[in-house]
Amino acid sequence: MRPGLLPMELGIVHRLFGTARGADGRRLYAVVTCAPVPGEITTDTDFTINVPCGPEALEGADTVIVPAAVEDYTPQKRGQLAAPVRAALARIPDGARLASICTGSFVLAAAGLLAGRRATTHWKSCEELRTLYPEIDVDPDVLYTDDRGVLTSAGVAAGIDLCLHMIRSDHGAEVANTVARDTVVPPHREGGQAQYIEQPIREPADASTAAARTYALRHLEQPLVLEDLAREASMSVRTLSRKFRQETGMTPIQWLAHQRLQHARRLLEQTDEPVDRVAARAGFGTGTAMRQRFRETLGVSPRAYRHTFRGTARRHAPG
Repeated sequence: MRPGLLPMELGIVHRLFGTARGADGRRLYAVVTCAPVPGEITTDTDFTINVPCGPEALEGADTVIVPAAVEDYTPQKRGQLAAPVRAALARIPDGARLASICTGSFVLAAAGLLAGRRATTHWKSCEELRTLYPEIDVDPDVLYTDDRGVLTSAGVAAGIDLCLHMIRSDHGAEVANTVARDTVVPPHREGGQAQYIEQPIREPADASTAAARTYALRHLEQPLVLEDLAREASMSVRTLSRKFRQETGMTPIQWLAHQRLQHARRLLEQTDEPVDRVAARAGFGTGTAMRQRFRETLGVSPRAYRHTFRGTARRHAPG
């Protein structure tokens, strides 16, 4: 643990590994919390955590999990590794499994433990991880990675997916499923973190293609072609395409596909309309075409997306 710990991430590890049991009821893991300097550790909340074990506890570890801390969210401190943390990591025995939750990946990266490996982190930090450590194969779309004994997870809750994956790998699906049921979480989530990312497109106030884009948004259900948009913008197709790239960073077709996907997401979240009807209203034409787009872009089916986000909307609805 490090100062500024995110308590939920520590709780995830203790809850999941701590409740894993064998057929005879025995604990399958001994979970020990340690810090580079034992004692009172601050968190990002209004309470502290007392950690009695120091870095010597790492010397007999089979698995070491690094949760995130506040410093991981501070750009000035990313890429740096405090001397006590570096010294603690040096105590980990060869062959031990290493893992990080959320931006704890920056600790593994700074220690050189992710070099040449596939890794992920919270989607807001993936680009910075890639920039700071070009030797890492950063995958921004997945919930977790497992590359030759070094594992990383995306945002905080993806730590649950990561821990269940490790339990499943160690002791099989039945044990992992039991832990998931006891914790009231799914044993496996479909797709990656792409489905949780809002993807707005910057819209300049003085954009010359504004009329074309407004028209497109009002007629998404229709089979729009470039000539339609060019007519609304009072310019040639070639000029429209050039202006679109300048103003949105996309071609008109890419922009239109993006807007249709966003509209379909909203309809799935906010209505109970059948998938084929949503596909028609969003301009995909058929449910099959929309399913393919969802799989390619978000990594889940429209039905699975709705199950995740429509359910959330209902649980938080007033009254």
